[in-house]
Amino acid sequence: MAIKKKAKKKAASAASGASASAIKDKYTKTQILNEIAENTELSKKQVGAVLDELTVLIERHIKKRGCGEFTLPGLLKIKTVKKPARKARKNVPNPFKPGELMDVAAKPASTRVKVLPLQRVKNMVIT
Repeated sequence: MAIKKKAKKKAASAASGASASAIKDKYTKTQILNEIAENTELSKKQVGAVLDELTVLIERHIKKRGCGEFTLPGLLKIKTVKKPARKARKNVPNPFKPGELMDVAAKPASTRVKVLPLQRVKNMVIT
């Protein structure tokens, strides 16, 4: 039984890419498509279609009336953060020149996009 468990663990670690070598240069989009197609036995066209659909899916989640959050399980979370409008202020102390006063301009409300790494990505960097 112990031998079967070790074999399963080795297969699982190989499948997760734990034993894969590091890539020295940044891949282009074509190189990424080729690598995924090669490793999954799918055609480049199919891999491209999957990535395009993933892009559309993310857009639908984070656009204006969407839920504002998309999670790629185990890898990353993309979410929108709404920043409220700020009013203009006069005679605010200047943090760079003590004793001076300055005016701060108004800022309109905006929506920012945050991309947060999840545990598996954090573990990739540590190990």
